[in-house]
Amino acid sequence: MALPSVFKEEIVQELIDRINKLTPQTQPLWGTMDVAKMLAHCCITYEYIFEERHDKPNFFMKLMLKAFVKNTVINEIPYKHNERTGPAFLITNERDYEKEKTRLVNYINRVAEKGVSFFGGKKSNSFDELDIAEWNNMMYKHLDHHLKQFGV
Repeated sequence: MALPSVFKEEIVQELIDRINKLTPQTQPLWGTMDVAKMLAHCCITYEYIFEERHDKPNFFMKLMLKAFVKNTVINEIPYKHNERTGPAFLITNERDYEKEKTRLVNYINRVAEKGVSFFGGKKSNSFDELDIAEWNNMMYKHLDHHLKQFGV
């Protein structure tokens, strides 16, 4: 079963509607992040796509990620609760809820605006070249996991 497409307007709107159901007081059903940290955490995927981050994995780490992590990230199987995240995705400082919410919504819209032609064959920082289905699965699955974590 294919995951919903982050490139389709109705799916983008569904994701944004779910985000808009969150409040600064929304509590997680599992895990330790508060809602602002979760939003910031979700933005990191898009920062690697659209921004210049300087903490890209080195050759050895990329090899390990491709061998042991890639399939879990790009397949259609939902993430398990309380799985550990990579060090680059840890959010340890306090975050501004409204700022992180706005950033995330803007990134989601940016993906849709860029469309499949931007992502087809585009290299990811961790896994090298991904096809459109792999990019879609990575983005949708991660965001869906954390929105479900907060009950939306």
